[in-house]
Amino acid sequence: MEIFIVVLILLTSIGVSNVINRFTPWIPVPLIQIALGIVLAVSPLGVNMPLDPELFMVLFIAPLLYNDGKIVKRDEIWKLRIPILLMSLGLVFTTVVIVGLVINKMIPSIPLSASFALAAILSPTDAVAVGALSERIHLPKQIMRLLEGEALMNDASGLVAFKFAVAATVSGVFSITHATFSFFVIAIGGVLCGIITAYLIIRGSKAIRRLGMEDATFHVLVQILTPFIIYMISEELGVSGILAVVAGGIVQSIKSDFTESAISKLKIVSSSTWSVILFILNGLVFLILGLQIPAVESVILKDNSISNVQVFIYILVISLTLIVLRFLWVYLFWNESWNIGKKKHVYKHKLKPSILTALSGVRGSVTLAGAFSIPYVLGNNEAFPERDLIIFIAAGVILFSLILASTVLPILSKGDKKLDAYNVDMLEKEIFRKVIRVGIKALNDDLDLDNKKATLSLISSYKKIIKNNFINKQEFQLNIQDRKIEKDILAIGLKAEHVEIKRLFKTGEISTCVMDKQEYVLNNMEKYLDRKIKFRVINKIILVRKIIKNLLVKSTTAEQANMQELKRAKILTSKAAIVKIKAQMNEENMKASFVVIDHYNEIIRKMNRVSNKDKDLNFYKQRRELQFKALQAQRNEVQSLFENNEITREIASKLRQFINYLEAIIIEEEIV
Repeated sequence: MEIFIVVLILLTSIGVSNVINRFTPWIPVPLIQIALGIVLAVSPLGVNMPLDPELFMVLFIAPLLYNDGKIVKRDEIWKLRIPILLMSLGLVFTTVVIVGLVINKMIPSIPLSASFALAAILSPTDAVAVGALSERIHLPKQIMRLLEGEALMNDASGLVAFKFAVAATVSGVFSITHATFSFFVIAIGGVLCGIITAYLIIRGSKAIRRLGMEDATFHVLVQILTPFIIYMISEELGVSGILAVVAGGIVQSIKSDFTESAISKLKIVSSSTWSVILFILNGLVFLILGLQIPAVESVILKDNSISNVQVFIYILVISLTLIVLRFLWVYLFWNESWNIGKKKHVYKHKLKPSILTALSGVRGSVTLAGAFSIPYVLGNNEAFPERDLIIFIAAGVILFSLILASTVLPILSKGDKKLDAYNVDMLEKEIFRKVIRVGIKALNDDLDLDNKKATLSLISSYKKIIKNNFINKQEFQLNIQDRKIEKDILAIGLKAEHVEIKRLFKTGEISTCVMDKQEYVLNNMEKYLDRKIKFRVINKIILVRKIIKNLLVKSTTAEQANMQELKRAKILTSKAAIVKIKAQMNEENMKASFVVIDHYNEIIRKMNRVSNKDKDLNFYKQRRELQFKALQAQRNEVQSLFENNEITREIASKLRQFINYLEAIIIEEEIV
C-alpha cells in the first residue's frame, strides 16, 4: 500500500509540474520536477524512493531510449555520423582521461581509478534531458541532431568506461588491451542483439496477425514490452543494453516506414499509448532524481571532515572543465560538413555553434544512476573511497548543467537578425493562419456522418476567415488602448440591447419567455467583459445543462415558434446597438466602434441567413460543441507556440484576444 501511495503522489506531481510550467514557461519542466522531488523528500510526507540503478535503467531509460531510436531522423543522423562518433567516442574517452586527472589532482582522497570512474559517469550527455530542453530551446537543426545522435550513443561508451574504472578500483587491476577489446564486443554485440531481437519480435507480430489476430490492444502491448525484452536479453548476454534498445527502436522505425495501411488503427493507438507512457516516464525520471538529492546532500553537508564551500567549488570546477573541454573539442573539429542543410554558410563561423554545443551537454538520470551503482566495498572489504562524495558531485554537476543550459541557451539561441516591421507583420499573419488551420484540423478529426452538416458549416466559416485575410482588417490592428475602448463600446451596445428588448416586450412584440432568454444572454455577456475566467466556467456549466435538456426533452411546436421570435428579437436588438454606437462615435473611438459594429452586422447576417429548415436543435447543439472544441484546440496551439518560443508574449496575447472574441460571438449567437 505504501508504494502505491508514493507512486500516486509522484504521478500527481507530474500533473502539478506541467500546470506550474503552463504559468511559468520560461522554467523548464525538468527543473520544476526536480524541485518538486526535493520538496516531497524534505516535506512532512517524507516521500522516499530508493534508487535501484539496475531497475532504474530497465524501467525508465530503456523505453525512453527505445522511443528516441524510433523517432530519430535517420537520414540526418547518418549525415552526421562522423561528428557523432567523434563526440560519443572520442570526446567521452578524452573526458575520462583529462577530467579524471583534474579530479584526482584536486581531490587526492579519490584514487586515480575512482577519479576516472567519476569522470566516465559524467562524460555522457543525457538523451532525456536533451529532449526535454529541446522542447523550449530552439537550437539550430544540425546542433540538435548532433546532440540527439551523441546522446543515443555516448551512454554506452560512458557506462563501459565507468564499468572498467570501477572494476579497476575494486580489484586494483586494469588492462588497456582487455578494456578496448571488451568495449568493442559490448558495443557491437549490443547493436546486433538489438537488431536481431527487434526483428524477431516484428516477425512474430506479423505471424500472429496472419492468424487473424488483429486486436490493436494486443499488438500495442507487444510494442510496450519490446524495449524491456531487448534490454534484459542484451544485459543477460553481457552486451550493451542501451545500444541494443536504440538499435531496436531504429529497426522498429524502419519497419513502420513500410507498414501496410491495413493496420493504420494500430499506428494511431500505438502513438497515443506511447505518448502517455513517455509523458509519465519523463516526469518520473526527474522527480526521482529530485527525491535522491536531499539524502545525497545530507551525508556530505553534515560531514565535518570536509568543507561545504570546498565541495561546491569541486562541483563548479568539474562542471566548467567539462564545458571547456567540450567547447574545445567541438571548436577544433567543427567544419561545414557538419551542417545538414543545403545552406552551409549558415554557420560559417564556428564560435557560436561550439558554445551552443558545449552548453547543451546536460547531464541527467543516467549519470546519477551510474553513481549510485558504485559498490560500497572494494575487493579487500574496505569501503569504496569517497563514495558519498562522488555521488554528491555527480548530483551537483547534473543540477549545474541543467540550470546553466536552461538560463543561458535561450539567450544565445535567439536569432541575431532582428525582424523589421514588415517581417513582424508577415510573421503575425502566418501564425494567425496556422492557428486557424489548427481549428479546421480539430473539426476534420471529429467529422463523421452524424455531425457532417455542422462540421462542414464551421470549416466553411474558418476557410472564409483565411480567404478574406481577416488579419488585415481593423480588428487586428487595434492597440492595447483600442482594446480597452472596444470593451467600453461593446458595453454600450449591450445596454442598448437591454433597452430595446424591454421596449419590444412592452409593445407586445415578444413574449416573456423570449425576453427572459435574451436578458439572460446579455447579462452573461456583461459578466464576460468583467470576469473572463469565471464567466467561461459558468458558461460551460450552462452549456452542459442545455445539452442534457436537449437530449432528454424533445422540442415542441411552441419552442420552434419561440426560435423564430428569438431570431427576430436578436436582429432588432443588434440594429438598436448599432444605432447607439454610431451616435457616440468620434475620432478617438472610431476604430474600436467599427470592430463592434462589424460584430453586430455579422450577427444580423447570420440570423437572416438561417432558414426554418436549418433551425434544428441538434444541428446547433453539434455546431456549438464542435466550435468550442476548435477554440480549445486553438488555445492549446497558441500555448504550445509560446512555450516553444515560436511566438512572442505579445503575439500570443493578440491570438488569445482573437480567440476570446470568437468565443464571445459564439455565446451571443447561441441564444437558445
